[in-house]
Amino acid sequence: MARKRRLEEILLSEGLLDAAQLETARAEQARTKGSLGRVLIELGMVTEGALVAALAKQIGLPFVDLGDVQIDPVASSAISENLCRRYSCIPIAYEDNKIVVAMSDPANVLALDDIRTITGLEVKAVVATRTDVMAAIDGQNRMDQSVEDVAAAAAAEEIEIDDLSKVKELVEDAPIVKFVNLLITQAVQERASDIHIEPQEREVRIRTRIDGVLHEVMRSPKSIQSGVISRLKIMSDINIAERRIPQDGRVGLVVGGKAVDLRVATLPTVYGEKVVIRILNKSSVMLNLQDLGFSDNNFTRFESSFKKPYGMILVTGPTGSGKSTTLYATLNILNQAESNIITVEDPVEYRLAGVNQIQINQKAGLTFASALRSILRSDPDIVLIGEIRDRETAQIAVEAALTGHLVLSTLHTNDAPSAITRLNEMGIEPFLVSSAVDCVLAQRLIRVLCERCKEPYLPTEEALVEAKIPIDGDIPKLYRAVGCSNCAKTGYRGRLAVHEVMLKSEEIERLTAERRSAEEIGRIAREQGMTTLRADGIAKVLDGKTSLEEIMRVIV
Repeated sequence: MARKRRLEEILLSEGLLDAAQLETARAEQARTKGSLGRVLIELGMVTEGALVAALAKQIGLPFVDLGDVQIDPVASSAISENLCRRYSCIPIAYEDNKIVVAMSDPANVLALDDIRTITGLEVKAVVATRTDVMAAIDGQNRMDQSVEDVAAAAAAEEIEIDDLSKVKELVEDAPIVKFVNLLITQAVQERASDIHIEPQEREVRIRTRIDGVLHEVMRSPKSIQSGVISRLKIMSDINIAERRIPQDGRVGLVVGGKAVDLRVATLPTVYGEKVVIRILNKSSVMLNLQDLGFSDNNFTRFESSFKKPYGMILVTGPTGSGKSTTLYATLNILNQAESNIITVEDPVEYRLAGVNQIQINQKAGLTFASALRSILRSDPDIVLIGEIRDRETAQIAVEAALTGHLVLSTLHTNDAPSAITRLNEMGIEPFLVSSAVDCVLAQRLIRVLCERCKEPYLPTEEALVEAKIPIDGDIPKLYRAVGCSNCAKTGYRGRLAVHEVMLKSEEIERLTAERRSAEEIGRIAREQGMTTLRADGIAKVLDGKTSLEEIMRVIV
């Protein structure tokens, strides 16, 4: 009982519990016959981390948040993964000729004895939550053994460019296959959009792009370079003997029960071929359009355009701003049995059931323009053009929109009004643009604040004025990024889009025909109800979905 009282006193003194909550928890403990700590967690009164920290203080050991600790990979490999999982512990560092071990149960004398015997070192135990320990074991042991095996296999058998039989023999070896599979699996689990395998002078650097930002995963021995790159080439049906020119291919896999497409591109560098793997998760193409971050007003405006039987809808933004995802989500709504939908793309990123998709092939003479001419002879109702890149494609697309087809496409412009002037600059007559273009949707992707660690604060008036946030009475409460183990210390987890929807009106049609500037068109569009990218972003800041810093980073 004394031990329990000491724990209760710690929780009360730390302000983690009040007297009323303690009485409620005691009553529930008496009913369930469980431990007080478990009852407090189940009732949501104390988090697992706070309770373990209090227990650590009770027994006089330091508590560590493994999300805040840089784990020494040499220390973590001192004992086997199986032993780590059996005792729910992981070595994290060496200190004063001792091995520091994070444990969820530091009172386990048997575990301490085993670690001491295996390592030959005295053990300094620190306390961590079981959840954090198991997550750290998963992270540290994902690839370590595979890398060692691959390095040994690659070092034992040199790969020559001309000896293709040896290349294939090596890359079918279990360590190479296991390493590549783990690399892809880890990236998919961490929601990465790209994997970068980059040969350096003495090593191979591997990075993944998560939520639009690159993170270094590991640095591997140079000796695995040829085997890993050749394995990826064989998987994606790329010529393994050719290393002097860029190549690309694709492969379809099922990872963790999810169907994913991989687009593999190679690029010769001075230290060998760099490989970039674009991960296309097929589940994302089945997204509901309303799940992409549309505000109610913007969604209503955009929906009014794609429900029409003809006209041109343009989605604009830089590379990686989610334009293709928005178009595919729109096609999911339009994909009905009574509609003939044909797309022309370079490349075809996702395969859609019930949609006729055409892959551009420049070498064979199949360009956007030549494909479009053939498409229009195939009785389409809806045409999706991957990107309008030149005058010829733009001209045919505009004519298709004017002759009773619904045309969806993308342009690279910074905002919605600029799409009109861009078409004019391409050589399309303004009177055609004014008649054909029905809606322009500009968008950007912003990172979403991690729900577990985001922190509320009151901004200064100067910061609000700089961000052009109107101050109407009290200063609004905003949220900022902090960083925890859930979001890999970034403060953000996931992304959503901010939008700017410009609909055609008589006045905008007239301004377009008169070759007026994007600024003038934008001013009228705002007067007619268009929300700018920045205003939509600020609304998401005020809703607590993202931070002011993220909006300032993404939107000029």
